[in-house]
Amino acid sequence: MTDDGSPWFVAVGASGGEGLRDIEALLAALPPSIQAVILVVLHRPWDRPSNLRPVLERACSHPVLIAEEGEKFERGTVYIGEPGQHLTLAARSLGGLVDDPDRQHRNRTVDLLFRSVARYAKKRVIGVVLSGSLDDGSRGVAAIHEAGGLTMVITPNSKLHRGMPENAIGYSGPIDVVGSPQTIAAAIVEAVARGDH
Repeated sequence: MTDDGSPWFVAVGASGGEGLRDIEALLAALPPSIQAVILVVLHRPWDRPSNLRPVLERACSHPVLIAEEGEKFERGTVYIGEPGQHLTLAARSLGGLVDDPDRQHRNRTVDLLFRSVARYAKKRVIGVVLSGSLDDGSRGVAAIHEAGGLTMVITPNSKLHRGMPENAIGYSGPIDVVGSPQTIAAAIVEAVARGDH
């Protein structure tokens, strides 16, 4: 096992009610002792208060925190951003927030997070695309793959439209794991415990 002391990062992106249910299922399946920092982006309305933190706290046994600029991330903790501040990794273990009052990043907040973890965490990152509309996350998954990280996507279940999972699978480069939230959680645990890939 190789461990250079830097933490593993699990970056998770989803959208809508189905995506939220997937996030809840994934977090519930991850042990609280997991030696990874978990960063979650869920597309949410910008103009309303968010209840994402208490919802996720009820779904899992991990601490769930709203990230602050420059905060040192702790293993075994779930971090989210506020709807108008986009969560990123600013350095190897520090949080970064991108203020977006003009909604410049709109439906690209998962890509924003994934590209930042690809840049700073390199091979010690796992990018997870869960349910959602459109194609956010597909470019970020490609960046994670290019940096040597692992990529995981929920099994697509829509025959009516191409959403985030379908676009991530079809964008660029192989996906390491395609499966249910529980399958993805098991693969995350195995990768983090193994320490390298």
